[in-house]
Amino acid sequence: MTPDAPKPAKIPLKKPEYLLNRELSWLAFNDRVLAEARDPEVPLLERVKFLAILSSNLDEFFMIRVAGLLRAVLSGDTSASPDGRSPQRQREEISAEVHRMTAEAMRVYREEIRPALARHGIRILDVDELDEAQRTQVSQFFHRDVFPVLTPLAVDPGHPFPHLFNKTINLAVVLVREDGSEHFGIVQVPRTLDRLVRLPAPEGEHHFLFLGGIIRMHLAELFPGYTVKSAHAFRVTRDGDLAIEEEEDDPLLYAIERQLRQREWGIAVRLEVEHGMPEAVQKVVIEAVDVDPLDVYTVQGPLQVTDLMSVASLGHLPALKDPPFSPGVRAPLRNEEDVFTLVSRGDVLLHHPYESFDTVVRFVREAAEDPGVLAIKQTLYRTSGDSPVVAALAKAAENGKQVTAIIELRARFDEGSNIAWARALERAGAHVIYGLVGLKTHCKHTLVVRREDGGLRRYAHLSTGNYNPVTARLYTDIGMLTADPDITADISDLFNLLTGYARPPKWRSIVVAPQGLKERMIELIDGERKEAEEGRPARIMAKMNSLVDREVIKALLQACRAGVPVDLVVRGICCVRPGVEGVSENLRIRSVVDRFLEHERVFVFGTGERMRMFLSSADWMPRNFLRRVELCWPVKDPALRKRIMEEILHASFNDNRKSWSLRADGTYEQVKPRDGEPVLRSQAWLIDAEHRAAATARAEKPHKAFSIRGTVSLSEKDRRGARAAARKKPAKKP
Repeated sequence: MTPDAPKPAKIPLKKPEYLLNRELSWLAFNDRVLAEARDPEVPLLERVKFLAILSSNLDEFFMIRVAGLLRAVLSGDTSASPDGRSPQRQREEISAEVHRMTAEAMRVYREEIRPALARHGIRILDVDELDEAQRTQVSQFFHRDVFPVLTPLAVDPGHPFPHLFNKTINLAVVLVREDGSEHFGIVQVPRTLDRLVRLPAPEGEHHFLFLGGIIRMHLAELFPGYTVKSAHAFRVTRDGDLAIEEEEDDPLLYAIERQLRQREWGIAVRLEVEHGMPEAVQKVVIEAVDVDPLDVYTVQGPLQVTDLMSVASLGHLPALKDPPFSPGVRAPLRNEEDVFTLVSRGDVLLHHPYESFDTVVRFVREAAEDPGVLAIKQTLYRTSGDSPVVAALAKAAENGKQVTAIIELRARFDEGSNIAWARALERAGAHVIYGLVGLKTHCKHTLVVRREDGGLRRYAHLSTGNYNPVTARLYTDIGMLTADPDITADISDLFNLLTGYARPPKWRSIVVAPQGLKERMIELIDGERKEAEEGRPARIMAKMNSLVDREVIKALLQACRAGVPVDLVVRGICCVRPGVEGVSENLRIRSVVDRFLEHERVFVFGTGERMRMFLSSADWMPRNFLRRVELCWPVKDPALRKRIMEEILHASFNDNRKSWSLRADGTYEQVKPRDGEPVLRSQAWLIDAEHRAAATARAEKPHKAFSIRGTVSLSEKDRRGARAAARKKPAKKP
């Protein structure tokens, strides 16, 4: 656009035709997950994994998002979403889409994945497929390990229909007495036992049977004197969003513990019933559970596909899995024995899972052992059941250092695990803070204060992802080690804000939500719009998980209309509509779904010398801007900016194998190579790039191993609590 050209009219913020529905966009992401399960080029056990992840994602979607819509409908709320849909209309469209998606997922399981597994000796058996040896073992297993746990429940005027816990599988049993009268019973499949049971099999094969099938084989023993007429499985999903009342005289930790127990008692938001359940039985269950028929799903396959994760995790089958990959350690970190000396010379970029998370563990461990370190402060949102990062913090506290841990107890489905870690760190002598009232602490950063010859110096690690060594091998995230005086001073002020009443008048380098992050993003977007309106080169590039915020979307559309090329990689929810004539023709949106969960957030504004680049823990969503403490920081080093542009963003924007393009109608089309164009699968390309960098580093100097001395103050009770909480939470999104 030239300076003399007329400026485009402003775009109405609430014009629904420019927006896509958040809930349907989330389901579209899960449809892309399903496409991975359907793709014959994906290794077979990875296809199983994607099916299980889809199931877990839908569980969480119903427990949180659909539950919220149902509460709105029940309260009489008819207000429209930004794209113009009422809560009831959204529920209806969700129901239609999930019915379609569930049917397709079960077709893929029955017709493609299960037969393919059988061809490789992995058989998920039905009861009628058991041989005599397996029947004998199943019977022994039932009487030894299952029967003592079961409680058969009669349903009649003297025995009301029992309350069924969230995500439990139950058998609805129709029984007939000798006098011909029919009766109804319920048997709950125990959550305390593995629901996919391994059976004896020929050498080199793996045979499994669902626990519900084993119980079904022995129902006559649970109801002696009755004939079993029919038995069909069903599963209830309940409202799982915690309503935390934060009172001054009621510690947050205890409030969350109470609400975790209440999660099992929420209203029913979905009922899944086994294919073939008689209509009369289904009617009894629907009325007893009190679920809307709109939310009833007939499933022709496993009711809880997440149970197949044990199949996906089978070892010694490399041909059926992604090629093994060992994260690398790049030359500066490999060659420097002291991480503080290295970081003091300049910022260090870490791209996980391609680079090893051990570097982050090393940073905290060296701080715990270094006699010059006086204090360590860290935020923890999600971590693993046996976290080496938390162990190092505990060791630092035992070594007499000032350790402060800000643990977010409200990290959804990780609440129990985080409570266990909080108590363990308190026993070790750390000062544990639970964040700010009314806000989730979602930022991820560590601050180390170290005494050096010139006085005290601060070092920091900032990350787009969690301090979790397990997900660090599954999620793509960017971390940065820095001793930049302005950034580390800001991080120090941010910790003071989180632990006390301090509030810095102005940040030196970082941007923080809810104190101005949204406004800063809009300011940067508007800056590019103004450049384009003056006829100068402009550009916006961003990579994130979700784009929902309407005011940010409005700013992006105004920039597009002014001629700014806007290129986005949005892995999950995306509520802006590209390709609208005269509005968003300059907007290109991609989504990458592959082996690792795309999770980093990178924001780039401008070109050439004007280019500014930021990394962040935040997506462009109202919850990140307004209801969470988030961190966004600049990448100042030109070499690091160059690497992010030429490696991470280059691979993401040019992927033509695992990338999907968002179209104007809200659907996604898989990107394919044009004639003569080489295939570029971004994650494989980045793995190869890391292999080359690691090989160069190894040639220069072998990597030295490191360890932490002494013990960790974590009781066995806390270990069990953290592991149990980790088992209960749903599998993560791919």
